[in-house]
Amino acid sequence: MNPSRRHFLARLAAAATFPGMARLSFSQSPLNPVGSSSPHTLICVFLRGGADTLNLWVPYADDAYYRQRPTLSIKRPGTDSDASIRLTDHYALHPMLRPLEGAFKEGRLGAVQSVAVQNTSGSHFECQDQMEHGDADQDQSAGGGWLGRFLRTRAGSAGQPQKSASPLAAVALGTILPEALRGAPSVSVMQRLEDISLKMKKADPAPVMAALKALYDQDQGQLGSQGRETIDLFRRVAELRNLAAAPANGAEYPKNDFGAQLYEAARLIKARVGLQVACLDLGNWDTHFVQGTTAGLQAERIKVLADGLAALDTDLQSQRPDYTVMVTTEFGRRTYENASLGTDHGRGFTFMALGNRIQGGQVLGGWPVRALDESNPLGPGGVTMETEYRRVFAEMLRGTFQATEAEMAQIFPGPPLAPVGLMKWEA
Repeated sequence: MNPSRRHFLARLAAAATFPGMARLSFSQSPLNPVGSSSPHTLICVFLRGGADTLNLWVPYADDAYYRQRPTLSIKRPGTDSDASIRLTDHYALHPMLRPLEGAFKEGRLGAVQSVAVQNTSGSHFECQDQMEHGDADQDQSAGGGWLGRFLRTRAGSAGQPQKSASPLAAVALGTILPEALRGAPSVSVMQRLEDISLKMKKADPAPVMAALKALYDQDQGQLGSQGRETIDLFRRVAELRNLAAAPANGAEYPKNDFGAQLYEAARLIKARVGLQVACLDLGNWDTHFVQGTTAGLQAERIKVLADGLAALDTDLQSQRPDYTVMVTTEFGRRTYENASLGTDHGRGFTFMALGNRIQGGQVLGGWPVRALDESNPLGPGGVTMETEYRRVFAEMLRGTFQATEAEMAQIFPGPPLAPVGLMKWEA
């Protein structure tokens, strides 16, 4: 190919980055053909603001919970119409989590109690930053985000064929690239699937696409491969928009940003575009003032979370073997309510996960007996840490992608992280 044509192709490739996608880079391998197997997808939901998971997964069997929260505790199961929903002899769900009760009983929803970052600062920024980077210590960074390191490790070292084939292997649904995806070989930030298109004001894009494909087919190098990959991506997304716009199985996503983001995640999974990781946020969990119980600020957030996840699970009923959802927050709240009828920054929280690979129907981790002991209040420490968060994150990678110990050593440097028992996988 002559230099002028190569220069023209390079300009076209540069123009093919899409408005509405903050960052997009391409791997060298082609996308999986339509109808081929697609990788398992991990959907990461971050509850930003420090969610009070004591009121999501209610420790109703501990009387101290009710003594320390005289106005903010959730009623014991069976005591009233707005009481908590019994799960085990110790735990119950907040009433707003009822849409997920069935998944727990089916063994597809599970949780790990007393998860925490090794950080006692109580700072949203510091704890979120450390957690997203996957660092054991706030002063020692492994470089990039934990998911970015995983995807980079999977892509292969220099000179090796890449395993992360799709330019949509990693997607952040929203407007901001999360720190967890820093360093990934391919990252897209998008709000809607319609952002992925060849932007033209009036003309029919089909002839332009055909001309571009003909040009790219003449280049057998990296540029041509990237161009053909881009054209294939446009084609497949256009097919999805035409054939699978409506949610399946009568699923109804909540009419809010979180519902819209989960809807887009479902569309990408259905499109079989090679999506491995999708990240999205649900904020406003910092409930220092007038937190409420079964109504109010926190209850509204819980309803958004539950309705969104239940809609996703219904919509993707036939794809349930193909995805796993993890839900985390940077820290929990203090065990006792404050003078403003809210809860202040604490430490340990309840991590939860949904999917066919989850060993659900259980809340793992022994209830920390000192957590609600009035004779030894923990103050800003909140619930004691029993499980370091990296063990749970590592569990997600093992169960979702069968990550090897060699890969885990690159993603989470340091001593090996013992399994938690939340996910199924073959060692």
